[in-house]
Order: sequence, then structure tokens, then C-alpha cells
Amino acid sequence: MAIDQETEMTDAEIDDFLSRHETGVLSLARSDEPYAIPISYGYDEADQAFYMRMVSTPESEKRQFLESAPAARLVVYDEADSTYQSVIATGDLETIEPAALTPEQIAQYGEAKRPLFEIWAEGKDTLNIELYRLTPATLAGRRTEIDREK
Repeated sequence: MAIDQETEMTDAEIDDFLSRHETGVLSLARSDEPYAIPISYGYDEADQAFYMRMVSTPESEKRQFLESAPAARLVVYDEADSTYQSVIATGDLETIEPAALTPEQIAQYGEAKRPLFEIWAEGKDTLNIELYRLTPATLAGRRTEIDREK
């Protein structure tokens, strides 16, 4: 198996790719500690912004990282036949207060699949549910074609 061709995606291709997908891996970093979680997102092409709903328990590692205002990197990827595609967004997560939401932002959060409360051992009243936006400082995509015969 050999790489046949690798190309950078255009902005339009990135927007199309991100609009067709709904999940990725969000990595957070503080000092020398990394933390990565699978997430669901809504994507606004006009602003090239991601909208995420984060659920955490009081003592969770996720909550500790989110409270530290970490640097963030979101990776969305796909494999179909002999084509691999990925988009990487980097930037800072911004907490969004529910009262400050615009109708357009509410629609984006509707695109982010929320976890079912039944999967949590804790009761709903102990969960911290926060809304975040990631407006990337950098946004890049790559498509790699693989020749499986080589």
C-alpha cells in the first residue's frame, strides 16, 4: 500500500466535509498534560465555527480540563474505499451562556448530538452541561489517496 496522491482541501471542500460529519476527537492541552475525547458537533459554514455541548460530572477529568481554559484541537476524519480525509481545527474554546444564544447558534447546537443521560452513573442534577464554541485560529484539511495495489 502506497500513498498515490495527497492534496490540501480547499475552504469549500472543508466546509462540505465538516457539514456532512457530526463527530470528531477534541484534544485539550494544559501545560504538559493532554486530554482527548470523542464529541459531537454542529458546524456553521458562514462563521467556520463549531458548536459543542459538553457534559461532565463534578470530579471528572473533563471538567478539570475545561475549567482550565485549555488550548483545543478538533480532528474530524473519514475513510472511504481508498480515500482518507481529515480536517484539523485549532483554537480556544469559548463558553456560551444559554441566555446569550442567537437563533442561528441554537440551530447549530441542535446539530450536535447530545449524550443520553441514562449512560451516566450520576443523576442529572449532578451533571454540568455547558455549551462551547470553537472558532478556529487555524483550519486545514487534507485528502490522501491510497493505491492498495502497491
